[in-house]
Amino acid sequence: MESYTESFEKIVSEQLARLEKIKASPEYTDFAKLDKIVVGIINGDGIGPYIMAHAVKVLNTLLGEEISSGRVELRNIEGLTLENRVAKLKTLPDDVLAQIKQCNVLLKGPTTTPDKSAGLPNLESANVALRRELDLFANVRPVSIPEKGINWIFYRENTEGEYVLGSRGVDVNDEMSIDFKVITDAGTKRIAKAAFEYAKNNGNLNVSIITKANIMKKTDGKFKDICYEVAKGYPQIKTDDWYVDIAAANLVNPQMQKNFNVFVLPNLYGDIITDEAAQIQGGVGTAGSANIGGSYAMFEAVHGSAPRMIADGLTDYANPSSILKAASMLLRHIGFSEKAQRLESALAKARTAANVTGFADGDTAEKFMAVLLENL
Repeated sequence: MESYTESFEKIVSEQLARLEKIKASPEYTDFAKLDKIVVGIINGDGIGPYIMAHAVKVLNTLLGEEISSGRVELRNIEGLTLENRVAKLKTLPDDVLAQIKQCNVLLKGPTTTPDKSAGLPNLESANVALRRELDLFANVRPVSIPEKGINWIFYRENTEGEYVLGSRGVDVNDEMSIDFKVITDAGTKRIAKAAFEYAKNNGNLNVSIITKANIMKKTDGKFKDICYEVAKGYPQIKTDDWYVDIAAANLVNPQMQKNFNVFVLPNLYGDIITDEAAQIQGGVGTAGSANIGGSYAMFEAVHGSAPRMIADGLTDYANPSSILKAASMLLRHIGFSEKAQRLESALAKARTAANVTGFADGDTAEKFMAVLLENL
C-alpha cells in the first residue's frame, strides 16, 4: 500500500508545481523583434532524414536571402535518434535538449518511441517529452478540403490530459494498474483562448468544444466549463460542445462537415480526432502539425517514422507532404506569410501532378519535389 500511495503523492505534488509554472509562463515570442531566428532541424528516425532533406531544400530556397543576411539560421540538431536515446537511456539526452533550447522554433521529423516488446527500454515518447519540456501547450492541425466545404483547424491541448503522466502510472499489484488524467484551470484557459483568438482573427469562425464530460465529470467537465467561461469573452463567436464519439461520427457525415470550423480538445481526444480528420483530407501523410508555446514552437510531420518503408527499401517513395505542410506553418508562425502561401500553392500543384503513395507503384518523392520546386 505504501509504495503506490507515495507515488501518487509525488505525482500530485509535481502537478501542482507544474500548475504554478503555467501561471507564470511567458507571452508569445515576437519574431519581428528578434535579430536572428534560429530554426532547429531535427531529422528524426526512419524516413525522417529522407523527407527532411526535401524540407530543408525548400526552406533554403524560400529563405535564401534571409539566411545569407543572417536574419534566419537553419541549425542541425544532432542526437534525437532512437539509437542515441536508447544508448543513453533517456528520452531527451541533456546535450540534445540544451541544443534545442538554443533555437526559437523547430522543424522535426518523426521519431520512433522505443517498444519494450521489441526488447528496447520503455522510454517515453520524444514528442510528449518535448511538448512538456518546452511547454508547447497548443497542438494545432489544419485540415482543408475546399471541394467539400471543409475548413477545419484543431486546437489540441498538448501538455495535460492522459499523456502528461503517460509513463507514470502505478501497478497496484499483479492484477491491477492505474493511469492518470490531469486537467487544470490554467492549462485549459490558455488552449481555449488560443482557439477563440484564432476564430476571432479569421472571421469569427465557429468553435466546438470536444469532451466526454458526461462520463469524465471531473476532468472533462472542468475542461468544458472553462472553455465556456472563455467563450463569454467572445460573444460574437458561435460556440457549441460535442461528445468525442459523436464528433468523430459527424466528421464523416457530409451533412455536418461544413458546420465545423475550430475545434478545442483535450490531449487524447485531439490525438485521435486529428488523425481521423487528416485521413479524410487524404491521409496523415498530407497533414502538418504545429506545437506552440510562449517561448518555443515545434512543427512536425503528423505521421510516424515508417520502419516498414525502411525495411522494404521504399524511402524514395516516402511522401514529403506532411513535413512540407509543417514547414509552411513554421514560415507563417515566424512572420513569412507570403513565403508560406507560395509553399502551400506549390504543394497543391505537386499533389495534383504526382501521386506519392508510399509504395513502389506510386510516384517517387523526387517527381513530387520537381513539380513543387518548379512552382515555388
